[in-house]
Amino acid sequence: MTAKTRKMTSKNSPAEPDEERWQLRLYVAGQTPKSIAAFANLKKICHEHLEGKYSIEVIDLMKNPQLAQGDQILALPTLVRKLPEPMKKIIGDLSDTERVLVGLDIKPLA
Repeated sequence: MTAKTRKMTSKNSPAEPDEERWQLRLYVAGQTPKSIAAFANLKKICHEHLEGKYSIEVIDLMKNPQLAQGDQILALPTLVRKLPEPMKKIIGDLSDTERVLVGLDIKPLA
């Protein structure tokens, strides 16, 4: 996560045209333990639940603080689901997998 922004897409087969594509943006502040944990947790969740249907963009606000305005980022790390709409936000290190799955509408509230 050293670049000012970093994009990552799933490496398996591309999503079908009618299949939902997930566009996720993770805002972090440098390589803090929370930022690193959030990215690792997000990769794990995407690999297990969205295989072949997602892209992750990591935005380091230490390098580009002006990018926080577009998605109204107030705390870090913050995950923003850009697509599918509506936009959703989750704040924290994403260690509570169940909360992340429900918050992103990947899994319904039990």
